[in-house]
Amino acid sequence: MKKLLQEILAGIITAWLFSTFIYLEDWGISIKLLNTLLGVSAIAMLLYIPKRAVLFSGFFIGLFWFYWIGYSFKYQGVGYMEPFITLGFGIIYLIFFAPLALTKKPYIRALLLFGLSFVEPLGWNWLKPELLFVESYIGIYKYQFAIVLAALSLPALIKNKKYRFAPLLLLIAALNFGYVPQEDAPLKIKLVQTHISQEKKWTREQLYPTISLIFSEIQKATRGGYDVVVLPESVFPLFLNKEPRLIATLKKASQKIAIVTGALLLEDGKHYNVAYKFEDGEFQIAKKLVLVPFGEYIPLPKFARKFINDTFFSGASDFVTAKAPTDFIIKGVKFRNAICYEATTDAIYKNHPKYLIAISNNAWFTPSIEPTLQNLLLRYFARKYGVAIYHATNDRGTGVIK
Repeated sequence: MKKLLQEILAGIITAWLFSTFIYLEDWGISIKLLNTLLGVSAIAMLLYIPKRAVLFSGFFIGLFWFYWIGYSFKYQGVGYMEPFITLGFGIIYLIFFAPLALTKKPYIRALLLFGLSFVEPLGWNWLKPELLFVESYIGIYKYQFAIVLAALSLPALIKNKKYRFAPLLLLIAALNFGYVPQEDAPLKIKLVQTHISQEKKWTREQLYPTISLIFSEIQKATRGGYDVVVLPESVFPLFLNKEPRLIATLKKASQKIAIVTGALLLEDGKHYNVAYKFEDGEFQIAKKLVLVPFGEYIPLPKFARKFINDTFFSGASDFVTAKAPTDFIIKGVKFRNAICYEATTDAIYKNHPKYLIAISNNAWFTPSIEPTLQNLLLRYFARKYGVAIYHATNDRGTGVIK
């Protein structure tokens, strides 16, 4: 019993080290040295703790990183599922890290962990081990993560105590010596952050105040001399293409300022989560390329997908996607478009765009660490691909990310 309690404690400590950087960032604390020490310690613990402790660490990592995912289910009318979803993510990441528990040898665990860094359970890619170092002195590229794993695992192979810790010198090669250069877009861009609660967002009573707020923000940006105003994901809580008067008003406003806004699209009986770009009296639609697992599609075989969709989501998780990323040309400048989750996927950065406009609705998960984790992931992708990201959100997270 005592041994089991020790293993549980070791697992919790490992998970805490693996997660603390997110909570510090959420509290406005970002210290590179501290994040470096926490990240290196977390990886070291995963390589050396007892086998059963690895399973406990995976479970608590799942909870510490993703406890908030169940929050959104109450807006689907299945709020009773929230604790089961939270528990489910603990189990998913217990299984995810379980291969490390098959061996005691740190260098084999290091190889397994490097392999796991390429795995996305059920299509969900928000747990990236390299993310531990996004605000540290260590870089976020795969080769740097491999060097960290080598530096921390090789001491187990050296029997001479005098030189046992010599491999730690390899950490020097994993230091961040700079990322791909990023440039600011040559336009004056207004990023709008709204604060519309998810409980009210889709109600009839909130519709007209929301539309009034949208046009007020467009007018303020126009008076402020901005070239572009960017509004959050689904800020128009309706199928905008079915609202000709709103389309006409937006077209008129776009004679003075380019407008990028989130809304829904109904086309051939299919639902799309989209972004609209209005400029010079014309508009273009960007359909979402990557959907949110279990939020906008069910990543399971067709028979299970239909059952879960009909039983738990009332058919709501039936959005469809575009076939390729969409680029907007705004005032002669090319911007890749991204809607929420897809801004944190490699697919949207195909062909290395220079600038990216991202729109999100983070009110699904308020209050939680979700906006902070999303922001850290956006920094990861911005630095990995050398992109300047212009992010407009409902709730928290609005800003330029580099």
